[in-house]
Amino acid sequence: MTASPAAVGSRSHRAVLLTVTCLGQFMVLLDNTIVGAALPDMQGRLHTQLTGLQWIVDAYVLLVAMLLLSGGVFADRFGRKRVYLTGVAVFTAASVLCSLAPSLGWLVTGRGLQGIGAAALSPASLALLAAAYPVPRERVKAIGLWAGLSGIGLAAGPVAGGALTDAFGWPAIFLVNLPIGVVLLLAGLRSLEETRNPGAPAIDVPGTVLSVLGVGTMTYGLIEGGARGWTSPPILGSFTAAVILLAAFVAVEARRSAPMLPLRLFRQRLFTVSNTAMVVVGFALMGSSFFFSQFFVYVQGSSVLGAGLRTLPLSLAMVVVSPYAGRLAARYGYRVVVTTGLALAGLGLLALGMVHADTGYGDVWWRLATVGTGFALTMSPLTGAAIQAVSAQEGGLASGISSTTRQIGAVLGVAVLGAVVRTRQADGASFEAGLDNAFLAAGAVTLAAAVFTGLWLTRSKAAEGSTAPQAATGPRPATTSDGASANSPR
Repeated sequence: MTASPAAVGSRSHRAVLLTVTCLGQFMVLLDNTIVGAALPDMQGRLHTQLTGLQWIVDAYVLLVAMLLLSGGVFADRFGRKRVYLTGVAVFTAASVLCSLAPSLGWLVTGRGLQGIGAAALSPASLALLAAAYPVPRERVKAIGLWAGLSGIGLAAGPVAGGALTDAFGWPAIFLVNLPIGVVLLLAGLRSLEETRNPGAPAIDVPGTVLSVLGVGTMTYGLIEGGARGWTSPPILGSFTAAVILLAAFVAVEARRSAPMLPLRLFRQRLFTVSNTAMVVVGFALMGSSFFFSQFFVYVQGSSVLGAGLRTLPLSLAMVVVSPYAGRLAARYGYRVVVTTGLALAGLGLLALGMVHADTGYGDVWWRLATVGTGFALTMSPLTGAAIQAVSAQEGGLASGISSTTRQIGAVLGVAVLGAVVRTRQADGASFEAGLDNAFLAAGAVTLAAAVFTGLWLTRSKAAEGSTAPQAATGPRPATTSDGASANSPR
């Protein structure tokens, strides 16, 4: 039997849509890892210190973390195609600004604009995909492809960043987004169809503003504290302001009828524990990854390209292991798989804390692979656990919150572990010793999280009868975010 012309056209349209959404998400994920390879070159050419490099990374991650949930609501209310293409345009233009940045300030500004674009296009891309596949079984397959194909950007980032930086300098890592963005805009305007959710909640402007300001001021204190002094008035003032702003955020969210972050969800132990563990995953993974290329370049004397290649075992381990994490969790339970993953990642980070300038690469790569394998085992099951703790109608929201907590952890990881290195250097230690302490601190926090999940990551009573795949097909997938493995429904 041959397919009807309508069916063939529908399949063709869906294939184009899948390609466009995957490519957009690929661009976002590529930027998560490609920048790390270029940090040593940025430090030399921009004449900046460690704090400057922290801002280059955290300006992007901070905006993604704080605007991610609002981006999903924007897509539902104002049109997923419109928000997706606007996000692509902002991300692409910001990438050009980054590549032309004459100073650190301009580069940080461009990175912040990139974060705004990513926070719009990432949830909108998944919302477009979900709307095009209304049948739950087909939707799960499509989202799996979206997560897997776009996730290649994670593995490609270190190598592409090292190669481009080595050949052309750090601006090239941002210019690579220009042709991708132009193709996405042209193809999206022609092939994407507009969809909306008429029942989408109102945008929580006060919650969004307070969350950005609260986490932003806390990040400022953590990054600048090592340089300005932890007891200096600007740093003490930033921490005080952060506490006030975050308290105001909690108060506002508790009173709103449609908050961006429904605090009632945290009454479920499974939801609270899984998101707490996800903060640790973002903290340890992004915080330690921030230093990998710097270790290979500054401590072991590698080239920028060589450093990118040497960090590849971590990314490859995550890409290879992530698809199996959900299946293992379904067979053995969230607690067993997550706790095992956190323990592996923690031990791998502790092992990295014992690497020195004269350690051969044959004794380094397996430590990176262990870290990647451990974190790959945690992200998808933790998202699944968060989804399982809520009703099926709130599955997309739960997934979005899980991704947001991971990004918040990433912001804090870069800031706190950077502060560890700066504090050790201020005490007279070498950069190598500071890195060792940062890796050891990340490993200790991760192992503590393994004990935490081993004791507390159990199913909530309210989640009985709810399953992750059901939740994943709920009506609010637009809030799902940027981590490939973390968003694959299982």
